[in-house]
Amino acid sequence: MTAVTTNIEWLNRAYSAKGLSDLRSLYDEWAASYDSDLAKKDQEYVAPALAAATVAKHLSPTPLDTVKILDAGCGTGLVGKALAQLGAKHIDGVDLSPGMLDVARKLNVYTELDTIDLSKPLDQRTASYDVVTCIGTLTHAHVGPEVLSEFVRVVKPGGWIVATVLDDIWEPIGYRAEVDELLAQGKVELVSADVGDYRRGAGVRARMVVLKVIGPSPSSSP
Repeated sequence: MTAVTTNIEWLNRAYSAKGLSDLRSLYDEWAASYDSDLAKKDQEYVAPALAAATVAKHLSPTPLDTVKILDAGCGTGLVGKALAQLGAKHIDGVDLSPGMLDVARKLNVYTELDTIDLSKPLDQRTASYDVVTCIGTLTHAHVGPEVLSEFVRVVKPGGWIVATVLDDIWEPIGYRAEVDELLAQGKVELVSADVGDYRRGAGVRARMVVLKVIGPSPSSSP
């Protein structure tokens, strides 16, 4: 009989991954049960729905069906699904795991889905999106704070970045310092970084970081 991997075991593996190969293998393996696992009462992963609501709130009164969104670290598409339910129609998704993207593809809410390593410069053109979301990816052993500057690059001036950062790594890993640097450079406005529910059933909280891109986008592009 095949042993059943518990939520705690999956998460422990994710948070202790030794590199990109480990992460990709983990998420490829987890993809089939990821959504149902994190929907269970002991996890209650509410961050995707909360993030979609945050995007809609800050874009209002602009309707979501008029904007172009990049869902970075989209996984199985939980954020894209939540955004689509609120009216979004132009969503691209990128993720490290082909297995996760296969699940996301079945939702039919993404315009494009691509396998991308977020620890490297993005392929997306400068100032090509109105919004970037990054939910569940700025966490232990995943993607570091330097990706925030890439998000700023691909968002149009006046556009938005909505990202979760686990509260226990906000300062120690350098996310706050990266945001402070972007502020100092005049590239963004920090609208909020409030701590709220993330995996509510497990009592895990994260910062919902909301940045508005205010400076001119860098002239360089990939």
